[in-house]
Amino acid sequence: MPKEPISHTDYFEQVCRVLGSGGALLLSLDRNGKPNPMTIGWGTMGVMWGRPMFVVLVRPSRYTHDCIEHTGDFTVNIPPESLSDAATFCGTVSGRDHDKMAEQNLTAVASATVKSPGISECAITYECQVVQKTDVVPEAFDPAILKQYYPQDDFHRVYFGEIVRVVADREAAEKL
Repeated sequence: MPKEPISHTDYFEQVCRVLGSGGALLLSLDRNGKPNPMTIGWGTMGVMWGRPMFVVLVRPSRYTHDCIEHTGDFTVNIPPESLSDAATFCGTVSGRDHDKMAEQNLTAVASATVKSPGISECAITYECQVVQKTDVVPEAFDPAILKQYYPQDDFHRVYFGEIVRVVADREAAEKL
């Protein structure tokens, strides 16, 4: 079933719940044009510089980091509960070694505004164009956060993706 355009503010509460539980699927293309989904639990939506943004964190050691650096864009795909196993899988294996889309029977769908595709089976897709990126500065962190989340000093790059289009299934509310 085709997805329909929605506002970036629609389903905000549901998206926050998914991010805080099973995670969303961040997708970008590798240098060979292969879609690579990665599960994210850290991200936020809001308005910056007068534009709607989806802010995501990706460690430079991750395959997805190179994908976003290559394309300059990404999609954030909100999976229904029925894809919880796929979300777990995409968060535990690397796209360097696996074709996660094929192995999890996920279907790439061309985006209208960015190079990176969405995922057909997901309820909502945010198409995002990177407008800023910055690296986490360890000196600026609360020491408790550093100790808990960065014991190996593998700090994230923060990507600010302008939300340029959002599409959702008609029954997104029921799926989420």
